[in-house]
Amino acid sequence: MIHAAMPPRAPLAMPAQDFARAPAGADAGTDRQDPIWRLAVFLPALAITGGVLWGLYGFFAMSGMTGFEYVLLTLIGLTFIWVTIAVSTVGVGLAGRLDAGRRPPAADPLDVALLVPIYNETPWDVFGNATAMLNDLMRQKGGHRYSLFILSDTTDEAIAAQEWDAFQALKARAPLPVYYRRRAQNTDKKVGNLVDWITGWGASYEAMLVLDADSLMTGRAIDRLSTELAADPKAGLIQSFPQLIGANTLFARMQQFSNIAYGWLLAEGLAHWARTEGNYWGHNAIIRTHAFASSAGLPYLRGLSGRSDLILSHDFVEASLLRRAGWRVRFLPRISGSFEETPGTLIDYVIRDRRWCRGNLQHLRLLTTRGLHPVSRFHLFQGAAAYLMSPAWFVLLVFWALLGRDAETNVISYFNEANPLFPNWPPAMTHIDSAIFLVVMYAMLLLPKITSALIIAANGKAVRLFGGRRVFAGAVLTELALSVAYAPIMMIQQTKAVIGGLMGRGGWTPQSRTAQAYPMMTLIKFHWIESMIGGLLFIGLGMGLVSWWLIPIAVSLAFAVPLSGLSAYPLARIGLSGLRLDNPLTLREPAIVINARTERAEMRARIEAQKIAAE
Repeated sequence: MIHAAMPPRAPLAMPAQDFARAPAGADAGTDRQDPIWRLAVFLPALAITGGVLWGLYGFFAMSGMTGFEYVLLTLIGLTFIWVTIAVSTVGVGLAGRLDAGRRPPAADPLDVALLVPIYNETPWDVFGNATAMLNDLMRQKGGHRYSLFILSDTTDEAIAAQEWDAFQALKARAPLPVYYRRRAQNTDKKVGNLVDWITGWGASYEAMLVLDADSLMTGRAIDRLSTELAADPKAGLIQSFPQLIGANTLFARMQQFSNIAYGWLLAEGLAHWARTEGNYWGHNAIIRTHAFASSAGLPYLRGLSGRSDLILSHDFVEASLLRRAGWRVRFLPRISGSFEETPGTLIDYVIRDRRWCRGNLQHLRLLTTRGLHPVSRFHLFQGAAAYLMSPAWFVLLVFWALLGRDAETNVISYFNEANPLFPNWPPAMTHIDSAIFLVVMYAMLLLPKITSALIIAANGKAVRLFGGRRVFAGAVLTELALSVAYAPIMMIQQTKAVIGGLMGRGGWTPQSRTAQAYPMMTLIKFHWIESMIGGLLFIGLGMGLVSWWLIPIAVSLAFAVPLSGLSAYPLARIGLSGLRLDNPLTLREPAIVINARTERAEMRARIEAQKIAAE
């Protein structure tokens, strides 16, 4: 049965955009922005990468350059530039923290629709979160008018029946208008779900705040986003910085600790250099409805096979189209009270990552879209490059493994020297030089995290929020060790995802919201490639053919199965607070999180009681 309880229709046209023709007269009203922050990010990154490549070129050129060595230099440059951009973004974030925060000027209140698209989710979790947000929102005095829409694409009839029961329970006690609509067909997935709402009811609402099924926002955060949008008539979208909650397993807590302890500095840097050319992450953001409808309608892409492909990672593209049409896209990381959940295990994370990889690789086909701002093009390219770097790292790993421990164990030396691609490695290019370079690379990769940790450690108030210096130091060391251990596994999995994405493989399955320990056979089937590569590296180490610096990578890959199993380990069983990766959101849970948990339990009890009564 298809249920719906919606207000009177108010259609708003949302035409598909033409990527081959830029809209006329697009002006975001920003005049000429000060380029200092962007120069501070990209110039140091280019300079450092150029210096590294020049130094390596000097090594290689001692014996004459070959095509093989030019390929190697290119790969090193491609991987190193993204590392240095992250480091310089942290530097900009540090400088940006000196800017005083501002309150938005007063503006007329808005009619805001809170949209929660769902697809076969656990009903009491979705409606419990919604209840907690509405109750918290009622305490705000911003004057904005809010309505909540649960937009269901659920295909499971049993879940859909529970959704309807949960909606009835929510509506009976909600302090604000709440509505529910279930589509008969899951046409175009989340994109189609939102388009259906915009073209059916969007004209009645000046703004829409898009949430995910696991999103949770305080009333203050929602009201602050609404006020910011009302005060900036040229803003088309304002993105908040979601923090991770509900992390009860080792892997989820690692992600949460990294997000809270380190992510704030990268977010601050991104906000400062992106300015009005920000990005959209698909949820926990407020959008001007008519701006989105008039400029962000997505066409189908013509696939290589000739078929029409849906744009999967739509959020980056929608942000680019909004900016192309002259609307500002802003990122406000200092608005607190925006939360989301994270996958609980390594396998769940990888499955979600595959979906994102396939969608982000589509962005490469959109780089030639007419009229995009250069920064928007960079966002699209960066989203794809984040995944393409894993194959690049993997190829570098293979190259350095083939270098061996010295000239006598250099596997490449067994090739025919008459081959023009044969690399004439200079005498100074030993395994020690390779190790030094990779130690520098690892240091650059970890520098953003270390910088954030040192800033927190130097601030007495901040470090107390993490449980004190000893607890915080233990958590930092634990997180760094875990991230180093899981990074090679993720490199292999993302390389597989890139290959599958380029071949058009991989489904768009819903995210798993509940952490579960997978059986051993599932772990083995999922990680057999990493285990095999790790075993080969250990064989090479035992034969003296592989450099000793590959030991950490070999251990990670060889033990991918137990590490994946460990990722589901429940944190409640760990006694030491440092090993639990405690952070401000676990030591002092926000009231909205506690309230949402209570509302979830009550909603579940109601639904199950109704099911028992019906039986």
